[in-house]
Formats: sequence, structure tokens, C-alpha cells
Amino acid sequence: MITSEQEALRGWFTGRLPDGLYSELVEITVDREEITVIGRIPPPELADGVSDAEREAAVEGRIAEFRERTREARMAVAREAERRYGRKVSWGAECDGLRGLFTTVSAPVMTRLRQPERQVLDTLVEAGVARSRSEALGWCVRLVQKHSESWLDELRDSLENVRRLRAQGPDA
Repeated sequence: MITSEQEALRGWFTGRLPDGLYSELVEITVDREEITVIGRIPPPELADGVSDAEREAAVEGRIAEFRERTREARMAVAREAERRYGRKVSWGAECDGLRGLFTTVSAPVMTRLRQPERQVLDTLVEAGVARSRSEALGWCVRLVQKHSESWLDELRDSLENVRRLRAQGPDA
């Protein structure tokens, strides 16, 4: 479910992005620290019968070219949005089913873990799954996200309903 904040952000970016920057605005995601804007760009023109490896390399090249070519325009929009919304703006491009993200925020998250939880992280580090406890914790979060997406979506929808009801309450 898209929140009213996401709708407002999408509207602002739709109106503010230079014409032709993206062929379509695909997704805007927001949290406390960051706004991520992802748009679709046209795929490279390739000859018939190219290999999957060549196609993937061409798409990666197209995304890299887009990133460099549009840097100044994206930075101007980001500066304005950061002043307006108080969050960093990150960018991404989607091309022919491949998504590339540029300079995304890596925010520190403080947590207190008891010994059993620390042992899980240490096991992941010792097994070579992660290089540090911090990386192991990120790995765990991505694993939960991957296997619980429908439950998390339902939880987000419920939270949006709670926000809407609070706004309609007696103190509104």
C-alpha cells in the first residue's frame, strides 16, 4: 500500500524531474533517512541473437552511462528535495529488467543484543557468510525481508491505517 507521504513525494518528483530524465517513474521509497527514486530508462539497441552475457553487459553499461550523463540534473533535484523533505535522496535506474542503485544511504542502526543473538551473528562471521557482526545483522534482515515480504506488506498497510485513524482522532 502506498502511503500519503509516498504519494506526495511521487507527485513532487513527477513534477520536478526534468522532462525525459526517465521514460517512467517506477518507484519512490522513503524511510527516516532516505528517499530513493527509481525510474525506467530505455534499453540499448542490440542486434538479434546476442548472448545473455552481452545483453546483461550492455544493460549494465546503459545504466552506468545514464548515471554519469544525468548526474548534474539529479544532483540539482536532490539538493532541492533534501532541503524540502529533510532526507537524503538516492537514485536508481531500471533497464530491461535490471536495476541499478546509485549512492544509497547506509545508515547505522544501534541495537542491543543478548548473548544468544550475538552468537548467531558470530557464527555467520566465523562461517564466512559475513565479515563482521554488522554485515551479519544486515544479512539476517535481508533474509527475513526475503521470506516475510507478504507479512511485512500487510503490517505496513495496517500501520498506514493506524496513522490515518490517528489523524482523524479527537485531537486532529
